[in-house]
Amino acid sequence: MSERNWAPAADVYRTREGWLVKIDLAGVRPEEIEITLAGRVLVVAGCRRDTVLSETVAYHQLEITYSSFEKTLRFPCAIEGALVESDYRDGLLTLRLRESKEDCDEGRQPSAVGDRSIPNG
Repeated sequence: MSERNWAPAADVYRTREGWLVKIDLAGVRPEEIEITLAGRVLVVAGCRRDTVLSETVAYHQLEITYSSFEKTLRFPCAIEGALVESDYRDGLLTLRLRESKEDCDEGRQPSAVGDRSIPNG
């Protein structure tokens, strides 16, 4: 069976202080998550691993994908200097990006760009 890739779902909200981003990362350990800000782009990357199996088994049904992932979100203004507060619980990563007093186009919403999954290599 070939390895399937996955891309986590994300919700993005505009707040008075900046941005609120929620990313569904069920089964990902906190130490496997990397967060990067560059210009107008937020990248959350990591890997979901199957750590339960420690013996040789014959699988009957496999629906959960275990592999590397990368979620890229582009914002309508620079977020690189934003203060990032993160909270990870119950498989949901919540990021608060508190931006400096910089002009930002209020009418535009962030967009997901280049969602891709990277197979383990």
